[in-house]
Amino acid sequence: MPHSESAPYPAGLHKLAFGGDYNPEQWPEEVWHEDVRLMREAGVTMVSVGIFSWALLEPEPGAHDFGWLDRLLDLLHVNGIRADLGTPTVAPPAWFYRAHPEALPVTRDGARLAFGSRGAICHSSPAYRAAAADITEQLARRYANHPALAMWHVHNEYGVPVSACYCDTCGAHFRRWLAARHGSVDAVNEAWGTAFWGQHYRTLDEIDPPRTTPTVGNPAQQLDYARFADATMRENFTAERDILHRIAPGIPVTTNFMTALSQCESVDYWAWGREVDLVTNDHYLITDGRRTHVNLAMAADLTRSVAGGAPWLLLEHSTSGVNWQPRNPAKRPGEMARNSLAHVARGSEGAMFFQWRQSRRGAEKFHSAMVPHAGTDSRIWREVSALGAGLGLLEGIRSTRTVADVAMLWDWESWWAQRLDWRPSEDHDARERADTFYASLYDRHLTVDFAHPDADLSGYPLVVVPALYLTTEESGRNLRRYVENGGTLVVSYFSGIVDADDAVHPGPYPGAFRDVLGLTVEEFSPLGEGGTVRLTTPEGAPEGPELTGDLWSDVVIPRGAETVWSYADGIPAGRPAVTRNRLGEGTAWYLSTRLSGADLAAVLDRAAADAGIEPRTGLPYDVEVVRRTGDTGSYLFVINHSDTDADVALDAPGTELLTGGPAVDELAVPAGAVRVVRLDG
Repeated sequence: MPHSESAPYPAGLHKLAFGGDYNPEQWPEEVWHEDVRLMREAGVTMVSVGIFSWALLEPEPGAHDFGWLDRLLDLLHVNGIRADLGTPTVAPPAWFYRAHPEALPVTRDGARLAFGSRGAICHSSPAYRAAAADITEQLARRYANHPALAMWHVHNEYGVPVSACYCDTCGAHFRRWLAARHGSVDAVNEAWGTAFWGQHYRTLDEIDPPRTTPTVGNPAQQLDYARFADATMRENFTAERDILHRIAPGIPVTTNFMTALSQCESVDYWAWGREVDLVTNDHYLITDGRRTHVNLAMAADLTRSVAGGAPWLLLEHSTSGVNWQPRNPAKRPGEMARNSLAHVARGSEGAMFFQWRQSRRGAEKFHSAMVPHAGTDSRIWREVSALGAGLGLLEGIRSTRTVADVAMLWDWESWWAQRLDWRPSEDHDARERADTFYASLYDRHLTVDFAHPDADLSGYPLVVVPALYLTTEESGRNLRRYVENGGTLVVSYFSGIVDADDAVHPGPYPGAFRDVLGLTVEEFSPLGEGGTVRLTTPEGAPEGPELTGDLWSDVVIPRGAETVWSYADGIPAGRPAVTRNRLGEGTAWYLSTRLSGADLAAVLDRAAADAGIEPRTGLPYDVEVVRRTGDTGSYLFVINHSDTDADVALDAPGTELLTGGPAVDELAVPAGAVRVVRLDG
């Protein structure tokens, strides 16, 4: 995993990062001085600048205007505020597109998107690549030694809103990528199974991007194109990064990820995590009725995992409501602090926002900010200032690491493959399974690391696999070794089915997982809309609760696994539904139907017992307890997302840092509050 030892910290920043995107170009210059005064009042330590400023920095080709940015960076430096300086390559100027309309992206249907938003980029365009490299070099040469510079911020949210372009330039680039990946047209034909439906190619020159076809297109081609699009964006990032490293050595380079599984689906962050100096992330709550704090925790754990367990940085979130969902409620009093400190608990080295001052114009004028339209006589401003003061009391946590209890396997390529057309059930959703498994572990007060299927899993007593449709043989062997050496594994249905080319593994399902699970699946039997199946414990097995599955069932044939629950009805009635296989020193569980809520918890509790994980039944519901440890000590974060005061037992005495009071035996955490204890033990 990346950053296994340490990750660079923004240069010259000796506190936790607190601030946000600062867009002074939207305001008269006299406002800047007021902004900086307010930043100091709120405890701001760093701001992100210049991210969308290409048209101002280069108002016409080859002519640069850096005067305003010089004055801004000087002003920040004088006031002790560090700068996360953007390369503005997410939004090329209008003059660039007038000269190079071919750099605008083309959709699968052949429509060329227009200038007037952001991220309208064909990442294969030679003209875009040259212009992006030039503006990056100009910025690097001018500001490499500026005393305010803390970090370089390349581009912005790669993959949002456009990741793949389907133009002819991308077609030529795709053919070169295929030659590098597969070696020959014969190898491409084999990988894509082009013997099916007569899709055989004689030369690579006959291959185009997977544009809209009369019916379902070749799934392996579409999967490779998703890989190609992701790799092409990453090529552009590394090109800018290398320029910055060469001209400004010692200044870390990042780009802001969006690891929440609902917010950016086209980027393989395992691969990107290896390329940045410091992993940073943007996170926004999806307010659709779910428990938003659980999704937040999941995104933070996933970001930390992409960083290899090292500290990372929350580079954007919102002070209150956003503007891009169908309905955008304000955050409740205290929710902003809970959101921010939950990220910090799970590894972030601070909390930053979009944006500093709320815009008066443009598409995001109703997106909340640190300085809202209501000004400083507002709840948001008072909460922003209180959060800045609180983060100032937590500097000791820097470079400590979040302690995880279990691992969950996740792979973006598997997700891409599973989401292609014509699968056994369109209702099966890998993200839903990941959300549901994560929530069940969260409610057991277990902190989760995410891991790639090929990662070293030996440090985890329990590994869960909510959905891993695409699984290589090596990943299967990795999980077998994990179980044989004493691990406990839980695998959900429709996992282990295909290889890296979306070809079904030879032999019965579940392919790469047959051996470790000790079973085969004779046939999938997805359920009709609204259909359910009952699961009961078989005669002679330890009695357990009756469970209800939905959406999916399998016809399971045990090959050494024991039956823990059986189907009581449905097509597989009388056959195993949940199994347990002892292998070497460990145990592997299989769930052949979709379980949720208490039914999933019943299985996970049994697996946790196999793993030797003690139940944490004494902790209240929706009270989050997370630990960070390191050379400076051990810190316990307790975040009360409930409407009820909570008391949490402590395993050692300490000092509560936000209030300064002692914490002995039991910690009182008011409803909606956060407490951080530096433990003495």
